[in-house]
Amino acid sequence: MPQRHSAQQYAPRPGIPAPRPVGRPVSAATMARPVGPAHPAAMPVGRPAAPAPRASVTFLTVAEVASMMRVSKMTVYRLVHAGELSAVRVGRSFRVPERAVQDYLRDAYTDIA
Repeated sequence: MPQRHSAQQYAPRPGIPAPRPVGRPVSAATMARPVGPAHPAAMPVGRPAAPAPRASVTFLTVAEVASMMRVSKMTVYRLVHAGELSAVRVGRSFRVPERAVQDYLRDAYTDIA
């Protein structure tokens, strides 16, 4: 911490006020106060333990889903808005979990006998 200079060390110049002291006066009694063990300042510094790793989720854009399903982007938007295909809104665009596309295609599959 830089040293604070008192206003008496500077020679006053005509027309220019002397610098004012900054902050409140600090005494030795207030600087070295012990802190109790439950106080937030006594807690260990750093990040808490890392949470368990999650399974990675791959998100696809509407154009990628459309090319996978061999349909137009408008069809994908219709599926998303109808609730048949789950999606996440990111800003003004949608992202579809790859697993949701696989589930939709599996459920929509019909066997022609």
